[in-house]
Amino acid sequence: MTFTHLDDAGHARMVDVTAKSPTVRAATARGSVRCSPEVVAALRDGTVPKGDVLAVARIAGIQAAKRTPDLLPLAHVIGVHGCSVDLEVVDDGVEIEATVRTADRTGVEMEALTAASVAALAVVDMVKGLDRGTTIEHVRITAKEGGRSGTWTRPGEPA
Repeated sequence: MTFTHLDDAGHARMVDVTAKSPTVRAATARGSVRCSPEVVAALRDGTVPKGDVLAVARIAGIQAAKRTPDLLPLAHVIGVHGCSVDLEVVDDGVEIEATVRTADRTGVEMEALTAASVAALAVVDMVKGLDRGTTIEHVRITAKEGGRSGTWTRPGEPA
């Protein structure tokens, strides 16, 4: 097995994508924030003391997608041409879905994961005063399209 991020001597390197043609690509990541029933009630009522949790988390996730190369040293600087971060309050917390799109030489899986993760972190930051036991769970890529490997959907995930 060869690893594209290692050179012949085993040193980390950024993969050279110069010769690849830009194509339309997208990736979706999902994650969950689990919190107490009291926090869920405050989210639904809009009474979290720090303000509009979902709006802050949405903007944090979009901003994070654009900053992914600043956080992951081998990630390429690419154009993030579209990013949506959707949050839904459910009975045991908040479900997050982030979709990132580009027309570039490499995929946006890391950008989607970063968007979902940072949106989850923002939720935790906004509600930690109400529930110190809030947790982030199951951040994962659920779908991707474009590029050499084409379309993929994680088995068991909704389309």
